[in-house]
Order: sequence, then C-alpha cells, then structure tokens
Amino acid sequence: MHTVWKGSISFGLVNIPVRMFTATEEKSVRFRQLHNECHTPIRYKRTCPNCEREIEKDDIVKGYEIEEDRFVILTDEEIEAAKPETQKAIDIVDFVDLSDIDPVYFNKTYYLSPQETGERAYSLLRQAMFDTNKIGIAQFTLRSKQSLAAVRVYDETLVLESIFYPDEVRSVAEIPGLPKHVSLPDKELNMARQLIEQLVTPFEPEKYEDEYRQSLLQVIEKKAAGEEVKEAPAEKPHKVVDLMEALKASLDQTAEKNKRA
Repeated sequence: MHTVWKGSISFGLVNIPVRMFTATEEKSVRFRQLHNECHTPIRYKRTCPNCEREIEKDDIVKGYEIEEDRFVILTDEEIEAAKPETQKAIDIVDFVDLSDIDPVYFNKTYYLSPQETGERAYSLLRQAMFDTNKIGIAQFTLRSKQSLAAVRVYDETLVLESIFYPDEVRSVAEIPGLPKHVSLPDKELNMARQLIEQLVTPFEPEKYEDEYRQSLLQVIEKKAAGEEVKEAPAEKPHKVVDLMEALKASLDQTAEKNKRA
C-alpha cells in the first residue's frame, strides 16, 4: 500500500507516530475520450478566453470569487500561512459512541498503522477503544484541507474516517416535495413492517457485487476479441399496481424465497 500521510495520533499527552493508507478504492469502468476519426485520445489545453491564447502553468494564479467576476488573489505563501500548525497530527479531542454519528457525515476511510517507534502506544489505544466501545473525534489536515475525523477500531486496525463539518451537510429543508404528516392505514403499515422483517439478514458484503461493471467488462472483452455484441432489449415499463397488492405480492415472494433457502 502507498503511504498517503505520515504524522501522529495524539490524545491527552500520548503521542503515537502513524502512517495513513487509503482503505478503499472505487472500481468503475473508465473510458478515454477519443477523436472519432482516428481514435486518438483528446488532450485539453489551458486557455484564457479573454486573451484568446493558450497559457502556461506558471501563468496561473489562485483566486477566490467573492462575487460574480470579482476575485481575491492569493499567493501560495499566503495560503500556506493559513494552514493550522497541527497539520501533521490527528488530534483526538473527544470520545463518543459510533451510533451518535449519522452516516451522512462519513466521507472517506483510511487505515492507520504505527511507525517504527509507535507499536506499544498504538496497541494501547486500540485495545482501550475496543474495551470501552468508543470512537475518537479528531481534527487533522490532509492535502491542505482540515477535516473532522472519527478514529475507531476495525478488524484489529485503527481506521480514520474523515467526516464532514456540519455546514458541509445540506439541510433536508432544502429538499423539495418531501411528504409530511401523511396518514397511513394501519394495515398497509403492518404489512410493510412485516416485509422488512422478512428481509432482515446479517450484513455479508461479499454477497453483493457490481453487476453493471461486470456486464460492461464482458462487453469490452467480447468487442476486443472481435465478437458481436447484441443490444439489450428495451426494458418493459413496470405495471403500476395497487399498493396493498404490491405488498401482498412482495410478502408472498419473500416467504417462498425463505422456504427455498
């Protein structure tokens, strides 16, 4: 694994030197944009629409738009001076229950491992957090951005989950068309609850897979081998049925599936 950050975890007066690794990777089928005539990859140039010419990287400065077409220009030195002093520390300030944090706040996951002199302190924090069933809330800086983070135990490893600040999570009040105070028939609600109960199962992530990605890779393999690729038939629109009828059919279907399992 490639180390993306080196620093330390601090809580109280304890300081643990650690390395950080990206814990997840997005797997998707990526396409290059090609010229239709010769299949050459397209290149994009940096141009200034006002000067109508291509510009070099050294001619670019950073500007923050305070209103339309008005910018405050900042130098690299000014941006660097604004960075917090603790940019090489994961500073744990509180310990909380994991259930206290709604998943909407979670952003990206990183693994943490001890550096050469930190094994004992790392093991101590890991065991203490496991025993108390608590997670640490910390602040840290990665790639010039200060973030909140949750430090927790996962499969004998300490992991850091970067989490959004409250003002980075959009208010649900902005969502249009949310139904409020809808009167629901008891019979429909009981059947919906029953359907949920029938579908309850332990979470086993290995049983899920990206079916679209697998199918797309098969299409690519066939085309690369010179095989004909058939177009998928047009999807038939689902027949709109009565809600109670749909709930009953779903319950029957899951009951039959549970019998076969």
